[in-house]
Amino acid sequence: MTGARAQEPKAVRSSVRLAPMDVPKASDVLANELRERILTGEFAEGTVLPPERELVTQTQMSRTTVREALRILEVQGLVRIKTGRAGGAFVQRPGKDSVASSVSLLIRGQQIRLADLLETREAIEPFCARLAARNRTDGDLTRLEAANKAIADTEGTLAQFLQANVDWHVGVATASHNELLTGMMTALSRAIYAATENEEFIDAEVRRTTARAHRSITDAIRAQDPDAAVRRMSRHVHAYAEAVLQVDKRTDIVVEDS
Repeated sequence: MTGARAQEPKAVRSSVRLAPMDVPKASDVLANELRERILTGEFAEGTVLPPERELVTQTQMSRTTVREALRILEVQGLVRIKTGRAGGAFVQRPGKDSVASSVSLLIRGQQIRLADLLETREAIEPFCARLAARNRTDGDLTRLEAANKAIADTEGTLAQFLQANVDWHVGVATASHNELLTGMMTALSRAIYAATENEEFIDAEVRRTTARAHRSITDAIRAQDPDAAVRRMSRHVHAYAEAVLQVDKRTDIVVEDS
């Protein structure tokens, strides 16, 4: 009788457990790839991305996936889609409008309180005024003066006054020649003045005070006096914030899109 057959070792089941895995959608993968090439300059601004059919061939992805990826880039402001014979996905670089749109979405999505908006403006806008006094051009001054004229118009409607106010504050940020600050101030200014569109608050005295403050700050920017521009802007935005917040019912207003 031959020797006993060797017994095979008993299999040991591993106790290691794998966590759930998030597998990205194919459209997100393609959008990420195209986005990176746009941001690094491989696809220069103004150029047209390969046609949809060519992208399908190159990537071996479905036409639906390619279209969804292009829509993602369009929403992010990285391409502009044109239809027709001369159409296509035209590359564009993000600018201050992209920043303003993102900040506006944050404000609305998180229902940011008016008090927080005013605090943020107090932190940012005086520095915008400093940069504006250093970097302003004749064109910047022309825009500020046009807004000042509209603000001082006693016959203007509330809507016209508020729009001129937005134009002036955005004009100061634009004169800083810092696109990030300009985008943030554009969103903040629109949100603040949408929330204070109230005849009971924006009365004749508020209009006169605003016109005087803006004229004083503009003069400092024109004179290229950064210290005066910071000091006057700080005083102006702080006084405005205090006046707004004295009217308690204004602090919980839902900021609407402009």
